[in-house]
Amino acid sequence: MPVSMLRPIPYLADSAHWYCALRHLPRPIWLDSGRPHSTYGRYDIISAAPHCWLETTGTHTRISRMDGHISESTDDPFAVLQAHLPQSVAPVGEVPFCGGALGYFGYDLGRRLEKLPEQAVRDIELPDLCVGIYLWAIVQDHEQQRAWLVSLPEAGDLTQIEQIVRFHELKQNLKSDIFSFKINEFRNEINANKYANAIDHIQDYIRAGDCYQVNFAQRFSAGYEGDPLAAYLALRSALPSPFSGFMELPGGAILSLSPERFIRVDADGQVESQPIKGTIARGSDPLTDQANATALLASEKDRAENLMIVDLLRNDLSKHCDQVSVPALFSLQSFANVHHLVSTITARLRPGIAALDILRDCFPGGSITGAPKIRAMEIIEELEPVRRSVYCGSLGYISADGRMDTNIAIRSLVCSQGRVHCWGGGGITADSEIEREYQESITKVRLLMDTLQKHFSATDH
Repeated sequence: MPVSMLRPIPYLADSAHWYCALRHLPRPIWLDSGRPHSTYGRYDIISAAPHCWLETTGTHTRISRMDGHISESTDDPFAVLQAHLPQSVAPVGEVPFCGGALGYFGYDLGRRLEKLPEQAVRDIELPDLCVGIYLWAIVQDHEQQRAWLVSLPEAGDLTQIEQIVRFHELKQNLKSDIFSFKINEFRNEINANKYANAIDHIQDYIRAGDCYQVNFAQRFSAGYEGDPLAAYLALRSALPSPFSGFMELPGGAILSLSPERFIRVDADGQVESQPIKGTIARGSDPLTDQANATALLASEKDRAENLMIVDLLRNDLSKHCDQVSVPALFSLQSFANVHHLVSTITARLRPGIAALDILRDCFPGGSITGAPKIRAMEIIEELEPVRRSVYCGSLGYISADGRMDTNIAIRSLVCSQGRVHCWGGGGITADSEIEREYQESITKVRLLMDTLQKHFSATDH
């Protein structure tokens, strides 16, 4: 089996410097562990100049190659991506990515997997899937404080990349004047009364036996101009998160500050998912903060919500896995703005099953749809006025050595066509209190909106 190349390079405590050194290249992407401010994550992956680029919109996937050749396919986009992954290579130690696919799988890609109604307005002009095949990357291991330039055998001449690594002026890049960014005030898409009506409808469906839980979200939007990277750097300082990412696109960007892992697959076929269900705001002082954490851990409603999603994921994973188990239920994780309940489900891939098979059969994640999943997605389509785009999809990688890691794209912002959008949502059950759910949906993204408006308000420029 071919082996990828692994070249040690200088380790930098903040991968923002590496990203800035490479971002002038086409299609740069940064999968970010939130270090040095977050302690949950470990690896960062930065790359650019993909060998080819796949974009799925509706029933068509467009494949664009660096040599200018363009083709289209109406096949299952997961199968199309699998066909374009580089040939398998042997794993190299614990380095998680040696080349392969990097990008996002939008929530609305689920329409290719299930027949759903089309009621919500599609007003964000971004593809449902946007993934590049990258033959090299910079990988940083913050736990071991080591970094490498990794590349696949077919990567060819990397002289340009090696020169950037050798002669970069990283601090100067971070201070560049291109980091201008301005934003107007965020406005919500639905008011409190419309939100309450939607929750009433969901609870009517629950009482009728249609479903047990539905994840309902509201969207906040603002006008912006300038470089979204400036916004991302401010956000990752305010809310460091282990499954973050920044992805530049023509006319926009994806800024993900996600605390939630969707699915990880290790080189030996071990699978892990860590759904979040159950959230409470951080307290304003240590005593209140501890009381809030204790209340969340004791909340029967939040534990029941979490357990529903654990059962849903166990079922999804069992389609292609054996040894499905739940080693951790209702663990507490704390972030700058909220406490979360997080459970862990593990499994083992059956022989002959690829990581993308697992992603496809679990997509989109149960923690941001509901139970049962398909009926919950139908209700979401009925009650949310606009489509989710990238929100509640996944951002991540599929490595040529079989590894995969993806997030649930919550706490994520989409910049497109001069507008920036973010969403706050939560699981609605029969016991949900409308005012509490409404405030929780705002609490989850308030820090994101406040940070941008504090640093970049257009009225202050």
